[in-house]
Formats: sequence, C-alpha cells, structure tokens
Amino acid sequence: MLTSHERIERQKSRPALARLHHALSRLTSTATVMNTGAHPDDEQNGLLAMFRFGLGMRVVIACSTRGEGGQNALGPERLGALGVLRSRELEEAARQIDADVHWLGHGPEDPVHDFGFSKDGDATFARWDEKRIIERLVRAYRQERPDIVIPTFLDVPGQHGHHRAMTRAAEAALALAADAGAYPEHCAEGLTPWRVAKYYLPAWPGGGDTYDDEIPPPDATIAIDASGTEPATGAAYDHIGEWSRAYHASQGMGVWRDTPRLSWPLHLRHGPRGSQSEHSILEDIPATLADLAGAAGHSAGSVLLAAHDAISNAIQAFPERDRITMLLLDAAGYIDSIEALASPDFMAWHGHRLDRKRREIDAALLETAGIDVRAVTEPQHLSPGSTGRITVHMDNPSIPLPDGISITLPSDVTVVRSQDAARSRSFDIKAAATAALTNPYGHTWSSLGGNGAAFANVTARIGNRQVQGTFDLEEPLSIVPKHSLTLLPEAIIARRGDAMRSWPIRADGMDPAVALRFDAPPGWTVRPQDGQWLLSAPEMLPAGLTQITPEISGHPAMRSTPISYPHTGRCVFIAPERLRVLALDLKLPEGAKIAYAGGGADRVALWLQRMGLDVTELDAEALGGDLSRFTTIVVGIFTFGLRKDLSAATERLHGFVENGGHLVTLYHRPGDGWIPSVTPPRYLKIGSPSLRWRVTDPHARVTILLPRHPLLTGPNIIGPADWDGWDKERGLYFASDFDDAYEPLLSMHDANEQPLNGGLISARIGKGRHTHTGLVLHHQLDRLVPGAFRLMANLVQPA
Repeated sequence: MLTSHERIERQKSRPALARLHHALSRLTSTATVMNTGAHPDDEQNGLLAMFRFGLGMRVVIACSTRGEGGQNALGPERLGALGVLRSRELEEAARQIDADVHWLGHGPEDPVHDFGFSKDGDATFARWDEKRIIERLVRAYRQERPDIVIPTFLDVPGQHGHHRAMTRAAEAALALAADAGAYPEHCAEGLTPWRVAKYYLPAWPGGGDTYDDEIPPPDATIAIDASGTEPATGAAYDHIGEWSRAYHASQGMGVWRDTPRLSWPLHLRHGPRGSQSEHSILEDIPATLADLAGAAGHSAGSVLLAAHDAISNAIQAFPERDRITMLLLDAAGYIDSIEALASPDFMAWHGHRLDRKRREIDAALLETAGIDVRAVTEPQHLSPGSTGRITVHMDNPSIPLPDGISITLPSDVTVVRSQDAARSRSFDIKAAATAALTNPYGHTWSSLGGNGAAFANVTARIGNRQVQGTFDLEEPLSIVPKHSLTLLPEAIIARRGDAMRSWPIRADGMDPAVALRFDAPPGWTVRPQDGQWLLSAPEMLPAGLTQITPEISGHPAMRSTPISYPHTGRCVFIAPERLRVLALDLKLPEGAKIAYAGGGADRVALWLQRMGLDVTELDAEALGGDLSRFTTIVVGIFTFGLRKDLSAATERLHGFVENGGHLVTLYHRPGDGWIPSVTPPRYLKIGSPSLRWRVTDPHARVTILLPRHPLLTGPNIIGPADWDGWDKERGLYFASDFDDAYEPLLSMHDANEQPLNGGLISARIGKGRHTHTGLVLHHQLDRLVPGAFRLMANLVQPA
C-alpha cells in the first residue's frame, strides 16, 4: 500500500480544477496522432504535450520494446526486470501528458525486444523479423486509428538501428493498414482497414551525446508552434514535456530549460496533397465534430454541429460546474443520436471518434460531479488460492458514494463478498487455485483508466445520463507464485584447481513444510544440511556453466522480485529461479584489498566478492577515511554522476593513485559527472556521440595491442578465448582522447568501421595506476561470461 506521504503527494499533484480543465480540453478535437519509437523515452514529449493540451488531440505512443536491453541509472534491475520498470516509466510519463500507449513488443522473451544497440535497421530486423514488426504496426494503426503518424527519429546512417528499423517499418505499414487484403486474420479480432491521412518525418537531426545523423534532416513543410502556455497549469508545453520525461528516471531523463523549446519542424512525407507545405497540421483532417458534419449528411451533420457548439460552450463556461454539466449532457445526447442518422459508411470511418468522445464526455461529467474514486488492494499481490480485498474510497466528503461501483478482475479471480462502509465499498476477492500468473507486459495502456489486471468501474446517474468511468487501482494487482524462492547465492563462481567442491546454499522465502527439491545433472548433488542446502560438485569439475533447477511440487520454482520506486510505484517481476555454477580457470591477484564505489547501477562488487576477493563498500564514511588501506579502488558505472560525495573527492582519489593505489573506473557517459580534466588523474575524454565510440557486435574481433602488459598477463593470461560468449555488445563510451600517460591495451571495431583503441586504457601515475574501461564488464559478469571474470581479476590487481 502507498504510504500516507505518497498519497498526499499524489493528491497534491492532481488539483480538481486542473483535472476538470484537462477533461474538457480533450473534447475539442476528434483527431489522433501517433508517435512511434523503439524504446521507452524515445517519445517527443514536449511536442506531444502541445498536441494534447494545445490542440486537444488524442495522443498515442507506439513503442516497440520495453527497454530491457538498456542501462539503469537507478538500481539493480536488468533485462526482464528492467523491462518491467521501464514499461511503468513510460506509462507514468504518458499519464503526465494524458497520452495512451500501444506496445508492439511484449517483453524480453518476445522476438521484438531490446537487445542493446545496433547501428543499422537491417541488423535490427534480423533479430525482430521485419515482417513481424510491420504486422504489429498495421495492427496498431487499425486498432488505434491515428490520423497522423510521426516517428521520432530518421532512418539515416549514424542513428540507432532500432530507431531506423521502427521508422522504416512505420512507413511500410501505412499502405498495408489500408489494404483490406493484408492480414485478413485481423478481421477475426474486429479490426478493419484504416488509412493514415498523414505521415511526417522529424525535420530536426537526431544527434546529441548519443547519435550522429550523417544525413541532414528533410526540409520542414510545417512548424508546430508551441509558444504560449498550457491554460490549466501556466507551464510551457516543453516544460510539461520534461515533467513527462522525468519519469524515465532509470535513463536519467528530465532536464530544466530556462528557455523552453517553442517550435518543432516536421516534414510531410505522405498526405492527401502530397508533401506540399501546410498552414496547419490539421488541414484535411476531421479534427472537430464540426469538421465531421460535412461528411455526415444533412440530418446527422446538424446534430454534430449542435454537439460541437455544446462542447464549445461547456469549455467557455469553465469553471461553472453546473452549467458545464448541463451542456455536456446535451452534447452526449446529440452524439448518441448520430448512429441512427448517419450512413453505415460514415460510421465505419468515424464511429470510433464518436465512441471516444462519449467516453471523454463521461469522464468530464464525473469530474463536474466531483466523483473521483481511489481503489486500494490489500494485499497488492495474490497467490493462487489466496484471498484479498479491494476497497473503493470516495475522498470527497461532500459527494455520496455512487451506487454503481464494481471491479473488473482477471477471469480466475472472483468476488466472494462485497460490503459498504460510510464512504467506501469493499470487495473480498479470491484467486482460483489454478490462477495464471500476471503478465507484467500489458499490450496497451489508456489515459482514461481501466489498466492492469484489475480496475474499478463507476456508474452514476448524472442528469438524464448513465455515466460510466474506469479508475486504475492505486497499486496494480498481481497474481504471483504461491512460493517465491530466492537462492543465495543464485550463482557460484567456482575456480577450477581450487580444492573447494561444496557450497552452502540458502533458500529464502520458502515455507519449511513445502517440499523443495533440485533437478541436478549427473554427478551433482543438493541435499539439506543445518537448515540450508549443500551443493556438491563432481570430483572432476566440468568447465563452463552448469544450471540446476529447483522444483516445488514437481514444477520449476519461481522468484518474485519486487520493484519499487517513488515515480513508478510497486510492481513485481517473476522469473524461474535457477542455481548456476560457473567453473573456470581463474586466478586471483595476491594481496588485493578492494574498495568498491558504486551508485547502485551495477552488481560488480557482488561478483568480485563471489570470485573470492576482499571487497569493502566505499561509502561516504570510508571515502573520508584512510584510503591507503586499499590496494585498489573500483568506481562503478555512472557513479561520479550518481554520488556527489565521490565527484567531490577526486583530489583524494588522485592522491590515492599518486601514493601507489590502483584506481579502476568503469564506463561513464560524458554527462555522468565526468569532467575530462578534473575527474580522472590525467586528462581523459569520453567519446561523444557515443554511437561513434562503441562496438555493438559482441563477437567483434579484439586485438591485444600490448600483449605483455601486466593487466593482460597476470594473474590470468588474457587470450582469444576470453572474448568468446560475450553478450549484447563489447563496449560503449570509449575514451576518444587522453593524456600520453595512458596506454591503449585493446583495439576493436564493428564491421566496416575504423578500429577503436579507447576501450581499455591504463597509465602509470606516480607510484600507482589509473585504468579506465568502456567494456560492458558489468553486463558480462551478470551473464556469467568466463572471460569477463578473468579480465576483471586482472584489472583489480594492486598497482
């Protein structure tokens, strides 16, 4: 459940007059614009804020992946768990600009997923399957029916391959969405062909710190004017866009601009009049009920004009709730009568606009009536066979509880009893013993509510109208495994040649009465001992990765990982639990005493400990103490940008190096508090844009430039086999310029590109050493890549 302070903050951020104004501004337009992108945070939030709050348009964000292959500046979530977090971030970002979300990728196990980085669309299509992503975009066009589609990025060299693929697919899907013969299986889902009226390309370059478009953008045919402010908040549209972008906190998004952006140039690539210049983006689009009147016939057209006038007058009447209510009831009545008056052809092409307007009017009427409910589930997570309660509260003390309150639940969860209190209605619920686990990767998200596995429905009689609305739960309900198993450790690093062949394993979260067993390969045993489990390996320890599956009642055991951040709320990631043993030839540096300065964005300290190294957390207290007790200080990814105490202590770190210590810095972005002439002991600049200073092919050939360098020869001799099995990419944010004291140790490059030598560099400085790497070692350690452990052991050796 939310804390009291969290509820207070949520209520403060949603003042009633602003909610009412936004509910009314939705009614001004019947047009829909879709912004396509490849990752959460690709959307052009300031432009979308202008479309929604400046022009009243419905906004849909179509996103192909969950961002599960990216980075996390907040915490330990990676891969599937990161995909859950970033999905929630986009949904909350969308809530801020009153947008809907249509997901094209369905999680890390789906072919359309974020696999890191590629430099061209073909490489992305090779993973996604071009036909698959185009079909999903056709489905999105037919389901959401956008009048306008705008990708965020251009399909040009120098741009992220995921972006390039999405832009190419978005254009290819236009004709297919309008073709009745394309994807006939969509008809079974009730989808019919849809013709997107206009397709625009951004007329701005997609450069910056990350990308570097090699081809200039097309000429602008129109510029979206975002001058002025949004009436309800008095904020510039670009500032509202940054309110939205700030929800992408795991990517470090959200910046304050003293001078907000006031214009977005667009290039019309496909439209009713070709690609000629326009005065308004809404030209040739039925953008209001009045625009629809001309196509509806005389009788229906007259009614549509009356509905348009009633809505306009309601907006003019703000904030007089009684008059707004009367006018909106009139508008709803007019719209309800259209179907009997308009032709079937008109309804086929424009019925969705009227349906949307009915839902929006109902939402506005609930606002005028002061009906704003809060639905709470206790507990938030149910397991199969368990019970819980959802309570719907009326927080407005002057408004009676509506009679029509119900909840929508998953098919295998039922209401067993409901009861009313003074200002609430509670529903006791029970999950069936066979209830399916909740999929955290929903396919759509609506700004009008009704999201997640469960939500509240409100029906109220307002005037002569039965008004309906949906309200999301305060925290989403999830069906989770009855038993969540957490093995500690879940992975063991076993050094071949070491005498150790048994390891204690703790099984957390399990009821001792529940039968737990392990399906182990021949020669391996897992048996209970002293309240724990003892894993024993064969006498001849096989090299490589061994996976052992824990089972509960004959089924693979699952781990439920809670994910909780203030900006996204609480959710959970569920995955099969595994016990993994990586056996490898690994030697550790003698006498190494390591301090790890992390910001929560990686798990390198954990892996160093599991390798058997002496590791101390370099927190603020340790940082201010005697650093000479350490031989090596390792600074984790992003950490100079995440920890002000560390960025303020660079002189102490430099002194540590000068006096004989070894400072190892893992990759940082240029904006992560990294000042080339201040942060490292000697000048070291991180390459920007990062697309030019990264190697995306995880199999790219690695050339060792200094084979006899101590970091490559001891205690492990680094050879070709150590570069096998890497995942996602070799590295990024390579050093582009550095002091002559630094020696490049490695060279590598993507196909048809020049070698990059800044992936691993090291310098003797005073009595010590500074080593900097852009290799994605933290990710390789998480993926149990043997060579990463051997190289990491070398990098943390004393100077």
